[in-house]
Amino acid sequence: MTINCNGQLIDLTSSKIMGILNITPDSFYDGGKYREEKEILTQVTKMLREGATFIDVGAYSSRPGAMHISEKEELNRILPVVKLLKSEFPEIIISVDTFRSDIAKKCILEGAAIINDISGGDADDKMFAMAADLQVPYIMMHMQGTPQNMQKDPRYNNITAEIIMSFAKKTAVLRTLGLNDIIIDLGFGFGKTIAHNYELLNNLEKFHSLDCPILTGISRKSMLYKPLEISSKEALNATTFANTIALQKGSQILRVHDVKEAFEIVQLNNLLGKK
Repeated sequence: MTINCNGQLIDLTSSKIMGILNITPDSFYDGGKYREEKEILTQVTKMLREGATFIDVGAYSSRPGAMHISEKEELNRILPVVKLLKSEFPEIIISVDTFRSDIAKKCILEGAAIINDISGGDADDKMFAMAADLQVPYIMMHMQGTPQNMQKDPRYNNITAEIIMSFAKKTAVLRTLGLNDIIIDLGFGFGKTIAHNYELLNNLEKFHSLDCPILTGISRKSMLYKPLEISSKEALNATTFANTIALQKGSQILRVHDVKEAFEIVQLNNLLGKK
C-alpha cells in the first residue's frame, strides 16, 4: 500500500508518523507555541529527526468551540509557513490541514503534498474535484457538525456503521473523479462523545473494508485525559496506549504531537509482525 507524495512513493505497509505543527493561537494543546519562524523551524527539525514522515500544518483551530476565522486570515497564516518549510527542508512532505479548497490548492502549488480535510468535503463542495484534479493524497475525516457546534449533542444510532457508510459513499465519488490516494480518518473527538470515541477505537479494524489507509489522530485528546481527570499536558502515557491499540488494529498513519514516542511504538509493533 503506497501513496504518491510529490513523486515520492511512501510505503504504508509499515505505519508512518505524521507530526502536528499547529500555527494557531488557540489549539487545545499547543496553541500559540509555533508562531515565529525560529520556533517553527526548531520544532519541525525535531519532529523530522525523531521519525516523522509527514508534517501536518494547520492554521485553523478545530478544537470544540473554536473561533471561526476568515479564509484570508487562514491563508495568511499557513502559506508563508509552507513556503518556509519547503525552502528549509526541500524533501519534506507537508500535509495542509484545511477544509477550504482554494487554500489547499495554493499550498499544494507551493510544494505541499497532502490535503487533510477535517470536514471530509462537507465544508467546501469544490474540494473533491480540486483534489482529484491535482492528484494528491486526500485525508478525509469524519465530523458531525462544525468545530463550533460539534460537541453540543452528538448522536448516532450505530456510529461504526454510519461512519463506514458515509466514507463508502464519499470514496465512491472520489474514485469516480479519478483520485487514487484516499486516506480515511475516523475523526476522534469531532462530533462524538467519549463513549462514541472508544466504540470507534474498539471497531477500528472494521474500517479496512473500505480499502483505504487509516489515519488515527487521537493525540492528547479529551477522550484520553477527561476519564483520568488529568490535563492534555499530562496525557502522553494515555496517548501512547491509544496509539498502540490503533496500530494493533492496523492504522497506517499516526497523527501526533509527540513524534519520538509514537515512532518507538511503531518500531516495537513492527517487531511483533504487525505493520
